[in-house]
Amino acid sequence: MTAPDLSNEPYAIAESVSPLIRRVLARNASPFSYTGTQTYIVGHGEVAVIDPGPLGDDPAHVGELIRILSGERITAILCTHTHRDHSPAAAPLAEATGAPVMGCAPLFLEDDGPRSDASFDTTYAPSRVLKDGESLTGPGWTLTALHTPGHTSNHLCFALEEEKALFTGDHIMGWSTTVVSPPDGDMADYMRSLQLLIDRDDALYYPAHGPAVEQPQRLARGMMIHRKQREAQIMKALADGPRRIKDMVPDMYKGVDPRLHGAAGRSVLAHLIDMRDRDLVSEEADTWTLS
Repeated sequence: MTAPDLSNEPYAIAESVSPLIRRVLARNASPFSYTGTQTYIVGHGEVAVIDPGPLGDDPAHVGELIRILSGERITAILCTHTHRDHSPAAAPLAEATGAPVMGCAPLFLEDDGPRSDASFDTTYAPSRVLKDGESLTGPGWTLTALHTPGHTSNHLCFALEEEKALFTGDHIMGWSTTVVSPPDGDMADYMRSLQLLIDRDDALYYPAHGPAVEQPQRLARGMMIHRKQREAQIMKALADGPRRIKDMVPDMYKGVDPRLHGAAGRSVLAHLIDMRDRDLVSEEADTWTLS
């Protein structure tokens, strides 16, 4: 994870990234969200808005979306998941425009662990939850929901059929691996969701953070290899005897900003829970041992 250069970022404008897609970047850059949350506008005239973004970290973002879409009609406000850097702007945007909020299911969960993203949005109240494989249409565009649990249990990606593009939310990001933070984040689910994307033929990924991904299956395979390497690191560490997560993280994440070690520890925990479920390790108190 590297610090982003924000000097040339296109805040407060709609940047066309394809014939059907515009990107509006929220001003919530951080070591955890890169240059900020990317809100995507799909279509022209009658549009869908994907991941409307945060409120507290960028209170102007909703007004900018309304200004940008003046003269157009929002037919759907879609959320990939309910972390607070993705969905809080849905409610005020819906109130201002009359557009329905759709997409992922509500999920209100307290998580006291350090995260690489914002915690859950308790204001999210969709008028319609999209099922896996369910589609929405507008003039010249079709969006299909794809259930991709792992980062969160309610995570959805959205496939734009006309461009073979996939909006990946935080499932796959364009700048870093995503955190998988228990109790809701689940490593086994995440690996299955990665395989689901590997088996698809999408031509591009548009993540909520970071640049578009032009070799999507290659990146998804790389993410899976990376997770398997992390598991191998854990096995190697535990081969020397029982260890605590906080003692493993500095060795496993050498060169990573120490401010991110707490979030890294959550992903290590997710790996350990998955490994425990496969009878590879066991836990006593906060100490882990090879089975």
